[in-house]
Amino acid sequence: MTLETRVQQLVATTLKLSLDRVGASADTDSLPAWDSVGQVNVIMALEQTFDIYVEPEEFARLNSIQAIVEYLSAQGVA
Repeated sequence: MTLETRVQQLVATTLKLSLDRVGASADTDSLPAWDSVGQVNVIMALEQTFDIYVEPEEFARLNSIQAIVEYLSAQGVA
């Protein structure tokens, strides 16, 4: 399973959405459930799932599947 697929599944599960709604181009603008509270939940899920710590300054930047995948890759998550 690719990192992108894992992130899509994590976001779908965290936001209680069906996986088919969370495509590779999904972001906070395309998913109403991905609001400010949803964002905090997504970040917490990322930290737990991938055993990382996300600096609060990074929260706003991680607003799309692609941005999260790029961030995780830069953190050495495969």
